[in-house]
Amino acid sequence: NVRHQECRMTICETSRLSIRELTTDDVPGLASILGDPTVMHYSIRGEFSEEDTRQFVEWCITLYAKTGYGPWALVEKSSTELVGFCGLSSELINGVEEVHLGYRLAPQFWGQGFATEAASAVLTHGFEVSCIESVVVVIEPEHIASLRVAEKAGFESFICARFHDHDVRIYRKTLSQWHAADA
Repeated sequence: NVRHQECRMTICETSRLSIRELTTDDVPGLASILGDPTVMHYSIRGEFSEEDTRQFVEWCITLYAKTGYGPWALVEKSSTELVGFCGLSSELINGVEEVHLGYRLAPQFWGQGFATEAASAVLTHGFEVSCIESVVVVIEPEHIASLRVAEKAGFESFICARFHDHDVRIYRKTLSQWHAADA
């Protein structure tokens, strides 16, 4: 029997990562990441089961077709191991539809700069390829590692707000700020 491999469209690459569309082939690996309580500690949705992960991946695939972007798979080039995901998606924040940057990585990839590398590449794609006007990132103030990723990826100012009954910081980066930083 020949096993069908889904088409995996590469979005972009960094020195260490291949960033591509998620497929249903990614469900088992991604489920082990999203089912990990340490990974999902700051998630408003909590830990994911394999079925939750399958629904998430199917939602991502729908987003790719609808918007051209969504949460994408991060694959370490040297090992071809699934690192996690990083991408853009629409999120209702304070009653406004926003493009939101989100990321989740397997713990063995924490503290090595992968999240910042991925976030920077995804932002570049969002602003330069998808021509998105503004991107937000929503982070609980206690999530120091994620705050550092956002700041290293170029997010500077933030507002304090409530999001799904949590105190959060909402950082915003606009297309004009992105271009000004490149100048």
